[in-house]
Amino acid sequence: QVQLVESGGGLVQPGGSLRLSCTASGSIFSISVMGWYRQAPGRRELIAAITTDGFTDYAASVKGRFAISRDNAKNTVYLQMNSLKPEDTAVYYCNADGRVVDPDVDYWGQGTQVTVSS
Repeated sequence: QVQLVESGGGLVQPGGSLRLSCTASGSIFSISVMGWYRQAPGRRELIAAITTDGFTDYAASVKGRFAISRDNAKNTVYLQMNSLKPEDTAVYYCNADGRVVDPDVDYWGQGTQVTVSS
């Protein structure tokens, strides 16, 4: 069974940092663009993505504050979040999109809550 398991969310004060992790099972990780989305009331936003070759892209709202990386040996993608703001509060989801290679590979993690508040 394919799974994406996320960890690392929590409560942090404004200006603080958190690191999210997402570990994939099976062989999907090696063929997938890995992305982090966040869901706030009324909208879901792609905030960061990393290709299998390590190329990255960010939403304007997090550029310069967040960093996505992947460890292919551990089948894990990370999202380092710095200088957090209250508006970063959301449920964060990891996505594995391997549809370029396999149309069936499009999987989501269970979500992890990030709350930025004093």
